[in-house]
Amino acid sequence: MLESVQSFWDAVVSVYETGFLGQPVGRGVAALLVFVLFYILRHLLSHVFIGMLKKLVSRTETDFDDKVLDALEGPLTLIPIAAGIFFAGEVLGLEDRYRALILLTTKSLLVFLIFWALSRISRPAIELLTSFGSVFGATFVDWIAKLLKAVFFLVGIAAILDMWGVPVLPFLASLSLLSVAVALGAQDLFKNLIAGALIIAERRFARGDWIKVDGIVEGTVEQISFRSTNVRRFDKAPVHVPNSKLSDNAVTNFSRMTHRRIYWVIGLKYGSTVEQLAQVRNEIETYVLENEEFAHPPEVTTFVRVDQFSESSIDIMLYCFTRTTDWVKWLTIKETLAYKIKSIVAEAGTDFAFPSQSVYLEMDVAGERPEIFDPNMPSGEDVKHAAE
Repeated sequence: MLESVQSFWDAVVSVYETGFLGQPVGRGVAALLVFVLFYILRHLLSHVFIGMLKKLVSRTETDFDDKVLDALEGPLTLIPIAAGIFFAGEVLGLEDRYRALILLTTKSLLVFLIFWALSRISRPAIELLTSFGSVFGATFVDWIAKLLKAVFFLVGIAAILDMWGVPVLPFLASLSLLSVAVALGAQDLFKNLIAGALIIAERRFARGDWIKVDGIVEGTVEQISFRSTNVRRFDKAPVHVPNSKLSDNAVTNFSRMTHRRIYWVIGLKYGSTVEQLAQVRNEIETYVLENEEFAHPPEVTTFVRVDQFSESSIDIMLYCFTRTTDWVKWLTIKETLAYKIKSIVAEAGTDFAFPSQSVYLEMDVAGERPEIFDPNMPSGEDVKHAAE
């Protein structure tokens, strides 16, 4: 019995001394506590230290430091995790090969967070540089930021692989042959990429612009990516248009209009007198020229003229521009103008024309109406023969 108890106790001692990766359980518990401590420190760093920094930078006049701090918040919170892994390994007192593995993991995390921080800070840095001139727009900033993120990602992966002893240069050389084959099969991709760069360089449109490409799409630009442009149609359906379609075709950008045009043909009935036509024409012109919602010459061209004699009406042409380019406000101005024209025509004592035809019946020399020909009526000879 005593021998059995002694054997059980020896097993307990053996597990305690070598039960955690060949190290005593006490060291394993201590290492776990160290890692948990640094994990708690990560939350303190995120909520307390970074929160204090945000309050400090919010007092500055520029928002660049706010964007930089927001970009660095994620990478900074990864530092305690790397430190926790390193010190937990030190507490364990592992063999040299295991210590080298933990050290290599810690270095890999540090390299990762450095390139992660660089990729996140690249966007506010580009926005700061481009803010000194109006040559570049928001789309250019998006493209450069995405390009830098891709570069930092690839360089970071290459640095980590090199740390782990993976040869990077031979791998890149082997990809060169593959890239030739891919390039031959991805001509459309490169065509759209170049077309997108031309769109940004020429600044044809930007996010939020209302554009129209005949036979392709009409709507609001939401995003210009490397391959295609996302346009939201007015029925709220998204359309992904290849950049080559927008580069090779004529694009109408309604958002860059300086004014919005109103072009109406107002048809008055032919019974209108010259005085009535002149009154309607003059009052419409006076209303347009005295209303500040309309642009006036020489800024724009404005016409209110008796234009032509149509089939059913005498036409007055109204050609003017509003100062606003907002579609909803433009519709309101048009509605008010329509009410005013209706009142002007009524006050002049005339009316609007509508498609109509006039039929005239002529008398013969004797003052009698001509006989109406009806093929279903019997002729005079037929009546005479019928009487006989």
